[in-house]
Formats: sequence, structure tokens, C-alpha cells
Amino acid sequence: MAEGKPLMRLAEVADGESRGFKVWFQGGMLDGFLVRQGDRVFAYVNSCPHTGAPLDWNPDQFLDTSGSLVQCAIHGARFVIDSGLCVHGPCAGDRLQRVPTAIRDGVIWLLPDQPS
Repeated sequence: MAEGKPLMRLAEVADGESRGFKVWFQGGMLDGFLVRQGDRVFAYVNSCPHTGAPLDWNPDQFLDTSGSLVQCAIHGARFVIDSGLCVHGPCAGDRLQRVPTAIRDGVIWLLPDQPS
């Protein structure tokens, strides 16, 4: 299994909630966020594909009022949690940049990018 960096315990993020993070990883600062859905975690770079601005309304608030989509605080674009696909707004059809993760022994790990 590829090495990575431990980020936080899965139990630190409630099911259906989001959490932002900033960590030094792979030679640079990574500003990201994750959304927990059950035993799965979906992580992305905290940057709207349309404006490049951070997505969060307030710290750790990345989801729309229904909690079912990621929403951009600047212009309301909405993204599917498990794919990052923009389904509403000026960047429809674009995607959030995925951050590879794994859960090991109850800890969320950031994984290095894998060559395509």
C-alpha cells in the first residue's frame, strides 16, 4: 500500500458532515476538504473550478442546506459529493480536483498522487 500522511481520525468527522484541512503534503501546502458518508470519505482541493476561490461558507461548511451536495460559497455552484461533478452553476460539467485518501485503522490518510 502506498505511503501517505495521516490526516485525522474518521471519528472526528460526523457522518454527513464536511471538514476542511490545510497540510504540508508532497512538497506544498494542500488546502482541501473532505465529506464523510458512512465509512467512506471523499476529499477534494478547496478550489472552485470556475473562480479558483475557496468553496467553504464558513470553516468546515462545504455542503448545501440539504447536506447532499458540495456548494460554492461565491456563486452557488453545486457538486456531487462522490464524484466532484458540477451539476449546477457556471462550471456545470467541470469537476472538483480529487485528493486520494484511504482509511486505515480508523484514520484518514492522504495518499500520494498516482501516475495516470
